[in-house]
Amino acid sequence: MAITLTERAASQIRQQLTKRGKGVALRLGIKKSGCSGFAYLFDYADEVQADDQLFESRGAKVVVRQDHLSFFDGSEIDYVQEGLNSTFRFSNPNIDNTCGCGESFSLKTQEQNQEL
Repeated sequence: MAITLTERAASQIRQQLTKRGKGVALRLGIKKSGCSGFAYLFDYADEVQADDQLFESRGAKVVVRQDHLSFFDGSEIDYVQEGLNSTFRFSNPNIDNTCGCGESFSLKTQEQNQEL
């Protein structure tokens, strides 16, 4: 089980936590949404919960609830700026398909889709 960060993503996480003045990590999640089925959730974690898995990459930390781990396994997270927009972008081997707007996606394993 692994989640890695590019240097840009790690830098952004560190900067945002410093700017907030609190927090220990970027929290990743997934929810049912959009035309393809799922969307990523982003938040900042002020503490690591008992049901969280903590990952550290390039000096930044990411937490994921244990029941969402299989959705993120093998993912690399980057931080990109395109024009006036900036966002975390995933390279996730668990994604089967994305919608045309890029906001939602479907997963390869249908069993996991039903668990959320």
